Amino acid sequence: MHGNRTRAACTGVITGLFALAGAAITPATADETCNSPYMGSLIKGQEDYLYVWALGVKGMGDGSDKLVTLDVNPASSKYGKVISKVSVRGQGEAHHMGFTDDRRYLWAGGLDNSRISIFDIGTDPARPTLVRTISDMPAKTGYVGPHTFYAMPGRMIVQGLSNTKDGGGVTGMALYSNKGELVATYPMPTTEGGDGYGYDVAINPQKNVMLTSSFTGRKNYMRGLGDLVKDAEAMKKFGNTMVVWDLKAMKPKKVLSVPGAPLEIRWSLKDGDSWAITASALTSKLWLIKPDASGEWQAKDVAVIGDPTKIPLPVDISINKDGTGLWVNTFMDGKTRYFDLSNPEQPKQTYERATGKQVNMISQSWDGTRVYIASSLLANWDKGGADDEQFVRGFSWDGKELKPAFEVDFYKEKLGRAHHMKLGSKAMKAAYGLERTATLR
Repeated sequence: MHGNRTRAACTGVITGLFALAGAAITPATADETCNSPYMGSLIKGQEDYLYVWALGVKGMGDGSDKLVTLDVNPASSKYGKVISKVSVRGQGEAHHMGFTDDRRYLWAGGLDNSRISIFDIGTDPARPTLVRTISDMPAKTGYVGPHTFYAMPGRMIVQGLSNTKDGGGVTGMALYSNKGELVATYPMPTTEGGDGYGYDVAINPQKNVMLTSSFTGRKNYMRGLGDLVKDAEAMKKFGNTMVVWDLKAMKPKKVLSVPGAPLEIRWSLKDGDSWAITASALTSKLWLIKPDASGEWQAKDVAVIGDPTKIPLPVDISINKDGTGLWVNTFMDGKTRYFDLSNPEQPKQTYERATGKQVNMISQSWDGTRVYIASSLLANWDKGGADDEQFVRGFSWDGKELKPAFEVDFYKEKLGRAHHMKLGSKAMKAAYGLERTATLR
């Protein structure tokens, strides 16, 4: 790996960049709540588009992974319809995406082939185009499985899930410029309680804190789920930690014990709050991450999700804009649950609905009245037969009931397996004026 040399060359530059960023950023006041706090050009009001990163299926359409754009504005004549799709070369286990800080580009990764596809969404938000592919992340960093894409000022943090050496869970983060040039690498800690695993990234600039979570390596996530759960040794190779990082220094400060593969991390965006929440997939718990009275960061399990003995497998979560409510999707039972977070120390489930035979990702509008759900987890983990529904479903939420609004059947449309979603707006095109965005800055 080239991590030590790369980090040493960039320490001063990165520290200065993060120090400036941390001093200038205030909490987001629009758009989707899970976005990086460094993102500009936020959607205010009704979103027009939903970008969906879909896994290709052999023999279905062109069989390739693709970025699909849906029209999600109820005032549009194309509401709930596919309006564009852009295929990439082959099947690479399409998984997660993230916008650059200026929101002009959308980075999307493949967990199998470790390719990063960069789409221009600024020139025409309704019709994204593929403008660059980064295929040398494993060779340059030693990390594979680019998972989380988290914007920094002029930079993109990419969290790996695995490594080139043994396909296990020990991995790290790669920092790229918005042009796609590697700037630095940061290994996940393997000392002082660290297991070296990675998954999500979430930043609180005001606290100078970055949190990371942990999942598993390529040997596990590319394996069939039914086969995997029968292998006791393989099941031991899931992450059980979260890491508190000094953001400005990009150094781990403390490793927190969070058993059972803590996945997505969501900071409360309410002014004055300094806590985050995550769900552990294998133990079906909600965990609160916050500083204690002495300022020391701690992790505490605060709620149970469903019946852990039935392994509901909580996957994605979505927090509302004031930190008072949380959506939790559980893959195995196909349910979407809502937890009241008025007291984050004691979350209480107040609602649940079966929203599919299998459900994974969930996104909501800033005002919380629109909720979007996608079906696919991983190609080899998705259910089979009649339970293998592949869709994006839109719902309205009035605080009491999720009501179906539209559905796109990804199999019927020959699009593959629907995974990650991001919101888009036609206003972005107007905001960029006549500037050309076809060349990465």
